Amino acid sequence: MFKTVLFPVDQSREAREAADVVTNIVQKYSSRLVLLSVVEPPEGESANPDAMASPVAVAELLKTAQSLFADQGILADVMEREGKAAFTICDVADEIDADLIVMGSRGLGLTEEGSTDSVTYRVINLSPCPVLIVP
Repeated sequence: MFKTVLFPVDQSREAREAADVVTNIVQKYSSRLVLLSVVEPPEGESANPDAMASPVAVAELLKTAQSLFADQGILADVMEREGKAAFTICDVADEIDADLIVMGSRGLGLTEEGSTDSVTYRVINLSPCPVLIVP
């Protein structure tokens, strides 16, 4: 049913909690798992200091996530991209022909404008495939 599952990861608690759901889905359907992390370049003085702006931090995060899934017997491909998170996630989902995107309900992408401007909200509205949001 889900040949390819895309799991965008960041340093949020919600992403860590979503990992259990991803593990269950990938094992049940023998899916290919692709881990994605997006480096968001800072945008002037109003840049979010918590944003995933460091390529070194993102590479370490992907390595850690890949190891956690390997401990569960799951081989995961990793991808690192630069850009706006929501748009990049949807572009990658289209590129890899993902059947499902799994992500936490709130990651690091919640802005001052609130939930209607969050990465999760944007992915739901732009995604080329179903999106499973883990609370």
